[in-house]
Amino acid sequence: MRTGTVIASAAMLVGSLGVAPAAGTAAPQSRPWRDDYISVAAGGPGPARTDRVHVYRVGPAHARLVLVLVLVLVLVPGQFVAAGEFRNLARGLATRLRDTEVWAVDRRQTNLEDPAGLLTGDPDRAADYYLGGHYRTTTAQSAPYVGQWGLTVAVNDLRQVVLAARDGGRRQVVLGGHSWGATTAMAYAAWDFHGLAGYRDLSGLVLIDGGVHDAFAGEGDIYRVTPDQARSGLGQIAAGAVFDPTVAMGRTETFQILQELAGLYAQKMPDAPSTLAAHLPPGLQPTRPVTNAGLLRWLYVEHPLVADLSANPDYTSVEALADVFGATRPQGFEWYWPQRLTLDLSAADPFVRTATTDVLGLRVWHGHEINVPLYSFQSGLTHGTVNDAARWVVDQSRIASATYAGDDKMTHVDVTVAEPDHNPMLNSLVPFLQNLDNQR
Repeated sequence: MRTGTVIASAAMLVGSLGVAPAAGTAAPQSRPWRDDYISVAAGGPGPARTDRVHVYRVGPAHARLVLVLVLVLVLVPGQFVAAGEFRNLARGLATRLRDTEVWAVDRRQTNLEDPAGLLTGDPDRAADYYLGGHYRTTTAQSAPYVGQWGLTVAVNDLRQVVLAARDGGRRQVVLGGHSWGATTAMAYAAWDFHGLAGYRDLSGLVLIDGGVHDAFAGEGDIYRVTPDQARSGLGQIAAGAVFDPTVAMGRTETFQILQELAGLYAQKMPDAPSTLAAHLPPGLQPTRPVTNAGLLRWLYVEHPLVADLSANPDYTSVEALADVFGATRPQGFEWYWPQRLTLDLSAADPFVRTATTDVLGLRVWHGHEINVPLYSFQSGLTHGTVNDAARWVVDQSRIASATYAGDDKMTHVDVTVAEPDHNPMLNSLVPFLQNLDNQR
């Protein structure tokens, strides 16, 4: 997800880096199967408790033979969205691709959240915890270091994920993302890591309804940041504007918490009358009494705040929305989005080195060298500019193989949240990944 005009609409070396696996769900497979959430230490600006990223893993833990590589798909969520966004898609891909493990990454921002209420699994207790103001909030005053959490920090964190997934070169890694997560994936591929281009560690790129170089133009979002605008943005951040305020409704995290509570209620008590509805801001409140499932339908199908947050019931059921947004490990939303990351991603969108990227220290220097296969899928959100932008990337690089697909009736939410049996993107994404696997 990436904000538009109103709502604009990345872990982990097992063993030596101290991974702490969470309880997962075993699947009936002939080989060990993982469905878990793990964390590992990472380095970066801020206190030690924030130097940690997380990943949701789904799929076979090992290949059938030691010499057979496991194709690992690492997915990066979009703006204000967390790894839980990929829950349905990850499970759908992993069950269709027996040699593929899917990793969905939670950025370091999730360390700022207080999930205690959600982790009870009880929507009434969770609502009391958050609506009653009992939870720990994070502010610019309590976390000024977030002002340094831009694209440089994000891609360096993501590099730890990619290197861990490669397992010393024993596995291939395909890097992908949704919305601005796709932008982040492309920035990683073009990034200069002390003389080594990011794409050299990858076997493919997957862009899901996002990308670079005017990918979002069809929605009305064209990013052109001048050097002076970049300096001004840095000044505002240094003065205390460390969090992106686009979806702020009171506190920075209020909107996201309300969405997760709505998902939890719809998951646990779908047919009960909604008590949460009365706590929503006026612009979100239903105009009639609704059940908990009805509230989620109102928010995403009948009366979405913006197009980025709409769902087409032909692809995404209320049950699917509840399964994703009512989940607790991983969660569906990211509460705190750094303003520096918004500035950097906007400045990196042209996907070439500019005076602005130099001002911001963005090392997106190797886009023209990228030579790994690319997959791009677009919904109806941008009216074709996602795939147009992907074609520009291919034309300006050394990419020899590309797949373009889409469905204009799908929404920005549908492409990742829809149940796998109702998600036409899998009809083209699965063969793309199979072909990469067959080429190893």
